[in-house]
Amino acid sequence: MDDCRPLGFLIGLPFAVLALALSLLGAVIWIIGSILSCLCPCCICFSGLANLAVSLIKMPVKVLRWFIGQIPC
Repeated sequence: MDDCRPLGFLIGLPFAVLALALSLLGAVIWIIGSILSCLCPCCICFSGLANLAVSLIKMPVKVLRWFIGQIPC
């Protein structure tokens, strides 16, 4: 229970909800980028767009971990 910091979780929760909305947008971008990448594999920009979307999908977890890490015990 050394890493249990409920205050950091509570402070980061509103920002994580905002990041969750961005991750839903990232999921849509990822689906569109994957479809376009399959249709035209010669365009490397679609794979970069899909990688950006994946990082947007992972954002809520990163935000919560960052806030939890900022609060000292």
